[in-house]
Amino acid sequence: MQLKLEPEMAGKIVRCPGCNGKISVPMDLEPDLPPPSGLPASDAWGRDGDIAAIDQPLQPTFASSSEPAQSASRGGWEEKDPTNPNPLLSFGIGFVIFLVVIGFLFPFKAGPEVAAANFTAMQWIASLFFKHMLVSFTNTLFFTWAIAILYLKYQKLRHQRKALLLDVLPWEMGAEINADNVGSFIDNLYKLPRSLRDSMMVNRIRKSLELFEVKQNVGDVTNMLSSQSDIDSMRIGGSYALLKAFLWAIPILGFIGTVIGLSHAISGMNFAGMADLKEITATLGNVTGGLGTAFDATLLGLVFALALNFPLNGMMKSEDDCLNDIDSFCNEVLLPRLNDGGSLAGGDTNGIMEVLVKAVANSQKEFLVDLNALSAKIKEQAENLDKRAASHQERVDAEFARAVNRMREDFTQSVADAIKQSSEYNRALASGIQSLNNVLKELGTQQILIHQVKKKGWFSRD
Repeated sequence: MQLKLEPEMAGKIVRCPGCNGKISVPMDLEPDLPPPSGLPASDAWGRDGDIAAIDQPLQPTFASSSEPAQSASRGGWEEKDPTNPNPLLSFGIGFVIFLVVIGFLFPFKAGPEVAAANFTAMQWIASLFFKHMLVSFTNTLFFTWAIAILYLKYQKLRHQRKALLLDVLPWEMGAEINADNVGSFIDNLYKLPRSLRDSMMVNRIRKSLELFEVKQNVGDVTNMLSSQSDIDSMRIGGSYALLKAFLWAIPILGFIGTVIGLSHAISGMNFAGMADLKEITATLGNVTGGLGTAFDATLLGLVFALALNFPLNGMMKSEDDCLNDIDSFCNEVLLPRLNDGGSLAGGDTNGIMEVLVKAVANSQKEFLVDLNALSAKIKEQAENLDKRAASHQERVDAEFARAVNRMREDFTQSVADAIKQSSEYNRALASGIQSLNNVLKELGTQQILIHQVKKKGWFSRD
């Protein structure tokens, strides 16, 4: 196995990432073949875990570039998840840690006869866990489970970091990778130790070389590397979904415990029938003590959330840095060494036409993508306009219906009032007619005497 070392590691004892054995680094790390400018140098030593002596470094064996690539014996290897730990294993580890923590704190649990003001430091810490057992135990289990997940992710990250030490593209096999020697580079990857073969970097380089062996086109390899980088980035981001759920749930459960404690404390405020001041003071003391106990659940949840936030963000940054290192290696080491033989200066008409066709196809593809995006935006705007128009029409219909209902109600009320007034008028008229009939009836039974008054003359005495 061939490793990559920095010049400052000369003369030191390092561990082999494949077999975990110790290796004595030679003092002279000058490579036999100078690499191109800007690319790291590499040195070869012991394989299969053997310790390389300073004066007798072991040289690795590679497949000769003249030998045909053993494509028939290939088939890749089983790729394990590089970032998501086993959920059952992480839960088991977290549950064991949870039992250890509870078992350690149980002897410090204070009895009911000990006042809270007399608690020792350990008794006070134990009281945080045992006052609200359901909420506090759930929070503790979530926290220990999250710590177990971070530990397993750290082990996977160490595995990825070890794989970065491998010299997967030895310079002894050729300064550039072309159609003649790409099979030898692929066969060299299959000779790597199984413990380090399954890593993001080795898997990505293997897929790139196998695609280059088939397509013989650097552009296709570049696109594949970009897509694989996005896939790995999304996979790493998705692996933190459960941890972020724990980070959200732990303080929420603390608040729930506080609400439960507050409800119990407030329910104890019953001063009915208490005439003695001492009884009221004792009841108030129990209520305030219950309030203090209620806030302990929130305190424990916030402490767990704060303690979990820092290692979680640190692990996210470390995995992002590892992914960036892999991307940098592929862009700065792998791609510059790929040579597909395509050149416009060689007078190859077929090659020129192929490049032009690919350029036109890529431009057309980008145009179609942009056109689809623009069409999607126009469709979205049209749908929004239709929604606004429909909403406005609904509002107009509702206002019109409301106005019609109001007018109908007013008209109905007016008609009812008019009918009522007409009824009262008719009733009064009927009453007047009846009174007139009664008067006429009474007048019909009586006689009226009319006396003629004698006219007096002008000179009469009377």
